[in-house]
Amino acid sequence: MEENKQSFDNEEVKGEEVPVVEPENADDAQESKPTEVEEVHEPTPEERIAELEAKIEQLQKDALYRAAEFDNFRKRTIQEKADLIKYGSQKAIEALLPVIDDLERAMQHIDKADDIESVKEGVALIMQKFQGYLKQQQVTVIPANPGDDFDDKIHEAITMFPAPDPSLKGKIVDCPTKGYKLYDKVVRYAKVVVGQ
Repeated sequence: MEENKQSFDNEEVKGEEVPVVEPENADDAQESKPTEVEEVHEPTPEERIAELEAKIEQLQKDALYRAAEFDNFRKRTIQEKADLIKYGSQKAIEALLPVIDDLERAMQHIDKADDIESVKEGVALIMQKFQGYLKQQQVTVIPANPGDDFDDKIHEAITMFPAPDPSLKGKIVDCPTKGYKLYDKVVRYAKVVVGQ
């Protein structure tokens, strides 16, 4: 066995020599060596408590800020709503002021007028102006002509009257007060006399 061992030691390795690769610079040599594991600093319980307390304090400040912001929003919304209710009719009043001015001028000149036809014409012009304003505001007259069917959704019966004609029983005989709608909503019911 010793002979085999010696012959093996004495034998030359046949074939190519395996070259040993050396790193080109020293930095590569260090990188190829296994590095030591860097230790991660774990916070102590006191540090962790301090960190969490700081986070809680910040969250409390944020919550307080949000609550104050919401409270300001709520107050502002309430004030805007109150102003809307209080001054909501401002545009309607502004549009009616020219009609009122015309009526005042007519009242000043009515006593001095010699021609009754000119007074009638002036009042008719004021009425047209006012009706134009109502039309612009989408206000319409509720139809309540004699002979129309009584509809309790748009009419209000103020009295029953013996019908002058049997065909007018349960129908409108007269309309002393007109009714008005704003878009589809009844603003004032038409007051009617119904035949019985």
